[in-house]
Amino acid sequence: MTKAASRSTSTASADQSPSAAQVIDGKIAGLDDWRGTTLAHVRRIIQQADPAVVETVKWRGVPVWEHDGILCTGEIYAHAVKLTFAKGAALADPAGLFNASLDGNTRRAIDLHEGDTINATALNALIRAAVAVNVAAKAAKKAAPRKRAAPKTATDTRAAAPTGTARPPRR
Repeated sequence: MTKAASRSTSTASADQSPSAAQVIDGKIAGLDDWRGTTLAHVRRIIQQADPAVVETVKWRGVPVWEHDGILCTGEIYAHAVKLTFAKGAALADPAGLFNASLDGNTRRAIDLHEGDTINATALNALIRAAVAVNVAAKAAKKAAPRKRAAPKTATDTRAAAPTGTARPPRR
């Protein structure tokens, strides 16, 4: 997507609802402990890594960062801030940031706990790699030829039935 960094959307109705950025700001402000500070820090890193990132809020208030699809989510738990990368299994992670959801075929996650130091350089690189995967997937989907349905034949009784006549009931 080529939307501005300040651009954000929300899954809530557009009539006078707070923007996604405002909802995320409120979530951070409501967390008056290390989790709010951590979420704010990773949010800044994500925005620096991809100035065209779009913030959304989904699934009952979960912050989501998107660029041609979901990059990652920022989930808040009692003892962790979890960054789940939608296509994390497709990303190289030379710094070893991924430490959760390692068994799946698609997602990978980073669990951040109180006192953890965030490797901003490695997270920045991971975000950029996630953007590249999403952009490439969108380009490939756009370039792929559309499959057309096979033409209907006279042996297809539904296609052969004249318009306006009753069909026999299915059994």
